[in-house]
Amino acid sequence: MKIAQIVCAFPPYAGGIGQSAYRLGEILSQEHQVKTFTLKPQQLEKAKTQNGEQKVVFLDPKIRFGHGALPFFLPFRLWQYDILYLHYPFFGVDALILWWHILRPKQKLVIHYHMDTPALLGFKKVLALPSRIIRPLLFKRAVKIIVASEDYAQQSHLAKIKKHQPYKIKTVPFGVETEIFKPKIQKNNNSLLQKANEIVEFVNKTFIKKGSHSLLFVGGLDEAHYFKGLPILLKALSQITYPFQLNIIGDGSLRADYEKQVELLKLTKKVKFLGRVSEDELIRSYQKSDLLLLPSVNSHEAFGLVLIEAMACGVPVIASNLPGVRSVFRDGQEGLLCQPGNVDDLIEKIEKVLSDENKRQTMSLAARKLAEEKYAWDKIADAMLDEFSNLK
Repeated sequence: MKIAQIVCAFPPYAGGIGQSAYRLGEILSQEHQVKTFTLKPQQLEKAKTQNGEQKVVFLDPKIRFGHGALPFFLPFRLWQYDILYLHYPFFGVDALILWWHILRPKQKLVIHYHMDTPALLGFKKVLALPSRIIRPLLFKRAVKIIVASEDYAQQSHLAKIKKHQPYKIKTVPFGVETEIFKPKIQKNNNSLLQKANEIVEFVNKTFIKKGSHSLLFVGGLDEAHYFKGLPILLKALSQITYPFQLNIIGDGSLRADYEKQVELLKLTKKVKFLGRVSEDELIRSYQKSDLLLLPSVNSHEAFGLVLIEAMACGVPVIASNLPGVRSVFRDGQEGLLCQPGNVDDLIEKIEKVLSDENKRQTMSLAARKLAEEKYAWDKIADAMLDEFSNLK
């Protein structure tokens, strides 16, 4: 079948929606003809992947505000496709897709619902107002709505659909390439080699690090990702007594503000901004880290791809107790949940991990195991291909 994937962002732009759409495009291309329609990034680079090249059309409409736009001629480029695969939210384009589907109802509409947008900032909030009308109409016309977790489907704008038309809701979590995202030291069938690795790890933790822990935050530092909770994390770390080093991966228009906050909190020697990094550098950063932190503040965070990437590398996590996010891992086993926006609770959870290395190591092993069993891309790929094959 011919599939038009429609998404607000796509690599080289860094962000969860774009990265997941990229991976899903790879999967669907195994059995279908897929072309992605997306907005042109501010700095367009070659949209190539590590393993190949996808067919991507970068749109550059005159009417655009961040990740919302009105590319009026987009619908007329979609007539030849069997399936319209819309990643939501995509403000402006959602109205165009609704209008087009009314004209061409035989085209199957599949929606991949990424998140609610309850607390947009500034003018974006005004731009999102029409979605209150458009969103339920799109849900009604869709033959299938894909969401990352049952928890989020029940707590988000999908709740009414989940209750009255549950057959439309299909749960497929995001995945991670566990053969690429993996711990630096792997278990080995050779017991002597495995024992040597364990000794090296013990010496590193006990004598080289001397109790200091490497913490990691991965997320966009622009307005679109304000909800990641970095200011909350910095406030919490300013009160942590355990020795640590926080590495921040990501970049964006708010980076200067965050750097100023670091200075004001006197964390300059403990916090390092690494900017945007390659996938190889990202994996190495995970492998060197003792704990990943994702203290998101609201339901704009619906899953957290960085959580499963970190767990695949054997890194325990601390994340906010939010719908969707809280179902990615088991509280107390692969990581800990904290209350959104609560600095004191975040401090307590961080110190709980840093104060008990044995528990942290146990969480590390459990995190890798969960990633392999639940989030390996081959399993996610099979589920996604099944969902689209059922539309024939």
